Amino acid sequence: MARQLRGDNIRFTVYEVAGDTAVPVGVATLLPDPAVRTAEYVVMLAPEARGRGLGTAATRLVLDYAFHITNLRMVWLKVLAPNRAAVRAYEKAGFRTVGALREAGYWLGRVCDEVVMDALAVEFAGPSVVTG
Repeated sequence: MARQLRGDNIRFTVYEVAGDTAVPVGVATLLPDPAVRTAEYVVMLAPEARGRGLGTAATRLVLDYAFHITNLRMVWLKVLAPNRAAVRAYEKAGFRTVGALREAGYWLGRVCDEVVMDALAVEFAGPSVVTG
């Protein structure tokens, strides 16, 4: 968390826009390493915002920004292996599983692996929504 609060990170607020008023429901952050043009990705959604595609949409927009605005070549993340919904959302947004950190996390009080995923600019499909 301390690393995310430093000033060199790129932060986005995730909003629910289905109703009449946009409501903030989460935060998405890129933790860039400009020397190698990569970044770690972290997203946090409120429990009531999960399971409706907001995480996938936000992640896809952040990847679009990362590749087309900041000119990153790779974005990576870690997710707890039992969190299958998050893994699926990341895959839909453009991430691929590239490995695992064995027994690196806890899920509901039990030791579990952390899945490592990445997305590459050269593989990011579709036109950019960010650059128009």
